[in-house]
Amino acid sequence: MAVNLTSGPPTRRIVAFTIPLLIGNLFQQLYAFTDAAVVGRLIDVQALAAVGATGGLHFLLIGFTFGASGGLAIPVARAFGAGDMSQMRRYVAAGSLVSVGIAVVITLVGVFGSGLLLRLLNTPAELQARAEIFLVITFSATVVVMAYNFLASVIRALGDSTTPLIFLVVACVLNAGLVVLFIGGFHLGVPGAAWATVVAQMVSVLLCAVLIWRRMPLLHLRRPDWRISRSEFGETARLGVTMGFQLSVIAIGALVLQYAINGLGSDAVAAYTASMRIDQTAAAPLSSFGVAMATYVAQNRGARQWTRIRVGVFRISLVSVAAALVLGTVVIVFGQPLVELFIGPGEPAIAGMAHQYLIINGALYAILALMFVFRSSIQGLGLTGVPTLAGIMELVFRAIAGLWLVSAMGFLGVCLAAPLAWLGALVPLLIAWLGQRRRLSQQQDSDDAVAAELARAELAGAPMDGLVLTGLPDLSDEPGPSRTSDLSVDDCRESPDCHCDALCGVTS
Repeated sequence: MAVNLTSGPPTRRIVAFTIPLLIGNLFQQLYAFTDAAVVGRLIDVQALAAVGATGGLHFLLIGFTFGASGGLAIPVARAFGAGDMSQMRRYVAAGSLVSVGIAVVITLVGVFGSGLLLRLLNTPAELQARAEIFLVITFSATVVVMAYNFLASVIRALGDSTTPLIFLVVACVLNAGLVVLFIGGFHLGVPGAAWATVVAQMVSVLLCAVLIWRRMPLLHLRRPDWRISRSEFGETARLGVTMGFQLSVIAIGALVLQYAINGLGSDAVAAYTASMRIDQTAAAPLSSFGVAMATYVAQNRGARQWTRIRVGVFRISLVSVAAALVLGTVVIVFGQPLVELFIGPGEPAIAGMAHQYLIINGALYAILALMFVFRSSIQGLGLTGVPTLAGIMELVFRAIAGLWLVSAMGFLGVCLAAPLAWLGALVPLLIAWLGQRRRLSQQQDSDDAVAAELARAELAGAPMDGLVLTGLPDLSDEPGPSRTSDLSVDDCRESPDCHCDALCGVTS
């Protein structure tokens, strides 16, 4: 069911919206966690390392679908918050077309380029064959991954974060059973892990489609909904591709780091794979707050709830940092036994490296928490420039770690790479958010002044045709007509560029 996030206590609403996202994110990490544990224990450590060697490429291409889906859903959430259901459906239609294009490109690149890309990454020869077949199977199903991510993002954009969770739990349980069956029962090896995930994701897509068809008539697209304006399609494509590119830029830095790790040998690759599975699972709650904030901010931007945006971001920043401290403590204290779930008790050298990684990263999760909140909040406002810059900063710092720190410090350089990348990304995001916070305050003051003037005019019985709306700040970095200043209501309504809410004075 659709849920409006523009009313009610902000903290309670955001946390309630985040909890299903958190559980879903944890179950999504269970995909990778289960695959790695079964591969490492039922096959061998070399097989685990082969799957781990695909991590950078998998993040580069499949990660693009995650970022793009979040971007495609932002205009949907904003139109829903503004109460414009017709435009909301047109944004869904535009997002569907963009999703298909993205899936086709990623499939072609992944299927036909995996072998070459693995060789360019200096993948150890003994891992190459199994890593390549794992990637080819995974990328063959990109359309399934893109379909699920887009449908789930659209459902969440309408405020429903619970139903996608239910579907994800079903898929994760199915994946866990299939990976054991395919590897332990049918002895399919590494390809069995890939096929188990593909089948489980297909089930998720079917469940989302059935939900929309039976219970979400707001999302039923008809012929008029496909009459998408150039500006609507352009905004959708810009947000989707830009946010997908942001994750891909980050992934390029991860690829440089993966290249350096591959040069340290199979033990280092296995240690990194095991520690990353745990690290990503621990970071899932922090990532979930970010996903929630993008939807919350977009809906409230559509509803012109400027103060509500500021209050929500501030309070969730505090909640997210507190969660980071708790998660970091758990990872540091229990890291060693968690690592042994993947590699068994007979690999002390690998376990020691993996635990070192978890100690350093877990101690600095607060930086990651703030990065997620500020990046997603800025994206929810429709801004893409600064988040892209933050992604480039992540790339630079991971590349520095891969090219210099790893060669100088060995596996310790690997451990320092992620915290340095988080810090590099947080700096421009924090500066940008402080600027946006001031502009939101100015926007609220302006709206309050207009409301007060309307109230006075109504009490006095005066005509409102000459009412002047002044000085509203621009909250978007996208090209287009400038915001109105000293513009009368009637003039604004008659302007061909006007797409205003009633009496708002600001083009959307």
